Amino acid sequence: MARKPKLDTILADAVDTARGALAEIAGAEEIGEHLGVTAEGERLVTHRFVSQKAGYQGWTWFATLARVPRAKSKDLTVCEVGIIAGEQSLLAPAWVPWADRLAKEEIEAAKAAEAAEAAGDGAGSGYEAEAVESAKPAENPEASEPAAEAKDQDAETEAVNAENDDEASQPHKSPARRQVRRRRTAQRTAARRRAAQRNRTRKES
Repeated sequence: MARKPKLDTILADAVDTARGALAEIAGAEEIGEHLGVTAEGERLVTHRFVSQKAGYQGWTWFATLARVPRAKSKDLTVCEVGIIAGEQSLLAPAWVPWADRLAKEEIEAAKAAEAAEAAGDGAGSGYEAEAVESAKPAENPEASEPAAEAKDQDAETEAVNAENDDEASQPHKSPARRQVRRRRTAQRTAARRRAAQRNRTRKES
């Protein structure tokens, strides 16, 4: 059986030192009468005081003091200060997980809300997909082909203009060569237009 520690008289008499240490964390009016002192070990004691702090009725202030061998009352060490609950203290209820605090009706309402939200998201996605699909322009191959032919004609016109500009910028070329190039360009352009006309005729028939 462990031997009960002997109460150090110098530490036991240091009530004012313990109260002063508690005054650093609480108001002087919140520290009540001295309840006693307990030996925690060799040259180690704890002083207890009544709590007069609002909302902490039944609680107890404590201050633990210690000293080295042959140390006097002015050389004491404050180890710890604080407040602890007593048997009649007003305490917060034990923590209960959130899922356990919910009523059955609340759980059912939350599940119904989640299901309704999921159904709403699905309906919204389908509607948006239809809206996007309907917003796409209808593909008409017959309408796109004339546009392609017109684009080819524009390209040919630009080529002819480029050749004319090139010939104008190079005056050293003979007029005969320029006339041959113009004739060939005109022949190619006429051949392409005839081919395009035949394609349109076959589609219309």
